[in-house]
Amino acid sequence: MEEPQRARSHTVTTTASSFTESFPGAGGPGLGGPGSFAYDRDFLRTLPGILILAEIVFGLLVWTLIAGTEYFRVPAFGWVMFVAVFYWVLTVFFLIIYMTMTYTRIPQVPWTTVGLCFNGSAFVLYLIAAIVDASSVTKERDSHNYNSWAASSFFAFVVTICYAGNTYFSFLSWRSRTVQ
Repeated sequence: MEEPQRARSHTVTTTASSFTESFPGAGGPGLGGPGSFAYDRDFLRTLPGILILAEIVFGLLVWTLIAGTEYFRVPAFGWVMFVAVFYWVLTVFFLIIYMTMTYTRIPQVPWTTVGLCFNGSAFVLYLIAAIVDASSVTKERDSHNYNSWAASSFFAFVVTICYAGNTYFSFLSWRSRTVQ
């Protein structure tokens, strides 16, 4: 038995739209007016830029290696997690500030002093956290967390060295600003 053909009354309509926002003072795409966003492509080629990227990558390894274990059974790892996550988030924040050159748009903030204080405190607290991390790693019987904790300890010291390097460069920048 043949079914009667139904009339196709269902139509599908698709529309495409795009949204473009122009910021006040912008001279248009790529014209770099006073209200447009700047992007410093060369920052990541400098030693402080490379150190910040290393801090982000190795800092991420520190806290993910610990977070993937039963770290809550060892109270010292709570401190390491706090330091690692806190400074990882702030370092990503500072990378965005440096990449977008936001520091040039907010001259009221003493950025060299802020950078020196941030990197100096990160160095000191990460050094403490790395020592705590290393001293808390013990090879217990059938411990499946040992390798992750040992690796996190190693990377915590690597991040500490990166923050020490950035503290040195921040100090040089701060000293050159205060001498002038």
